[in-house]
Amino acid sequence: MSDLVKYEKQGAIALLTLNRPEKLNALDYATNDRLMTLLDGIEGDPAVRAVVLTGAGERAFSAGGDIHEFAQSVKAGVETAVRDFCRRGQSMTARLESFPKPVIAAVNGIAFGGGCEITEAVHLAVASENALFAKPEIKIGIPPTFGGTQRLPRLAGRKRALELLLTGDTFSPWRAYEMGLVNKVVPHDRLLPAAFELAERIIRHSPLAASRIITAVTRGINTAIAEGLLIEQEQFARMAATRDVHEGLEAWIGRRAPQYTGS
Repeated sequence: MSDLVKYEKQGAIALLTLNRPEKLNALDYATNDRLMTLLDGIEGDPAVRAVVLTGAGERAFSAGGDIHEFAQSVKAGVETAVRDFCRRGQSMTARLESFPKPVIAAVNGIAFGGGCEITEAVHLAVASENALFAKPEIKIGIPPTFGGTQRLPRLAGRKRALELLLTGDTFSPWRAYEMGLVNKVVPHDRLLPAAFELAERIIRHSPLAASRIITAVTRGINTAIAEGLLIEQEQFARMAATRDVHEGLEAWIGRRAPQYTGS
């Protein structure tokens, strides 16, 4: 099970690799659970400041849920299918969305179904020119189940999202960029370097401030502006008493590079 998601630490950045290339990195239950376990460990490791998530092999980031396994859950009944497939997948994408350290998807190939939903959920995404996206769940008679009916419309707008959800058609990385699903599209051989460069640009700042920003955006984006501003104020108040704030201010005034400690 430990091989289903590879974990490498490169300085302050964790590289997680979905590792079922022979199955196009399909998200079976064990892979999903392994990813969640690794995220728990990374959250508790102060030496890790950001996460890059990619797929093994040259063909796929992730082709989505493991349909053969899912089909067995459907045969076992609705309650089993909802518990084992839908709730598990939604918990995983919600964990990525609210993770307190920046998570960057490096989309190296096919990102269908659950693979696309991971891309929707993470904080930032870089796509290879070889990437290909789709919301093909309608082709097997179901709606997306890992959050795709909710996050894609919020990213792309209702009509553009519905076109993709209702047709199941593939779409290019450039269209994904146009819709706000990814931050940039790069040549395939530049994918991981570009993702790591983006991570490095983030981790030079206070890790506490990054976490507070992620929390404010994640919690506030689906609220009324007044409630969102209260969330923003709350996150500022949590930061105001930290050493990192004082260090940042003193470094700015002293015209030097700050030395953040995450405290």
